[in-house]
Amino acid sequence: MHSVFVTTKLRLINDLLGQLREREQVAAVCYRIRKLKIEFLLVRTRKGRWTFPKGGVVRGLSRAQSAALEAFEEGGVHGRIEQASFTSYVLGKNRSSQPAQAVEAYLCEVQRLGTPEEADRTPTWFSAETAQSCFQEGRSTQDANELGRVVVRALAKIERRMNEMEIAIGGI
Repeated sequence: MHSVFVTTKLRLINDLLGQLREREQVAAVCYRIRKLKIEFLLVRTRKGRWTFPKGGVVRGLSRAQSAALEAFEEGGVHGRIEQASFTSYVLGKNRSSQPAQAVEAYLCEVQRLGTPEEADRTPTWFSAETAQSCFQEGRSTQDANELGRVVVRALAKIERRMNEMEIAIGGI
């Protein structure tokens, strides 16, 4: 992972330049492994719902770097982000006021947490089951299910990696 240190001012400038096309969205699916249990870091949206750190792709950064920046700004995350998206999800398919929003998701293994730049985000660790329950609060069933599916895919990928590491260690 490449460390990403971009100021909020750069983001403001990027926003002011105003890309006319719809902004591409990315999310950091942040996790840690504690006592062989996988936990996910969720943050609050401005409306108070739990979600993954998410935002637009920043001009000049890759999608993965943009996801890492969101994790840092919203969750205070310092970690390793994968360079390839492991899944995508769509929110808001049934809303008429806003178009559906496709989001590319990137796994981010959290090494440590610092203070988030966005103080109102309340980064909190949850088990996979509790995270899926949190997604139900204040969302359509379809959106909650989409976010829950991301957790299931993340678990499968992380558990597969854990098993591969166990096999590699056992073969030494």
